[in-house]
Amino acid sequence: MSLVSRKGLLAIAAVMDVAIHAGDRPVSAKALASRHALPPRHLEPVLQALVRDGILKGIRGPHGGYTLARAQNHVTAEDILHAAESTMDGDEPALTSPLVNTVVRPALDHAERSFSAVLRQITIEHMVQKARAA
Repeated sequence: MSLVSRKGLLAIAAVMDVAIHAGDRPVSAKALASRHALPPRHLEPVLQALVRDGILKGIRGPHGGYTLARAQNHVTAEDILHAAESTMDGDEPALTSPLVNTVVRPALDHAERSFSAVLRQITIEHMVQKARAA
């Protein structure tokens, strides 16, 4: 069981890719999609959410693409996953049964708070250093 969705993993990989490859020029969505073996249409909603949340900066034009909007040490895994969640479909009905509200949700909320605390400690800077060392 994975605690991070596929979109969440993709978002983290995209931000790391931009951090690693954006030197003097922004990283194009096409290059990102190619490196991650994805059709660009799968990546665009994630990239747009990352721009909306101020994690990436989108640059338009023929030499456009994406750069980090903040310093690497100011972007956490939690920030990225929060942005990726905003692209998830919200069409499912909410669960509001007494069992869910009184037992299940409070138990999982505690676990989510613990998981979030750890995610806040993981910065892009740290992950990029690990990637470069590997």
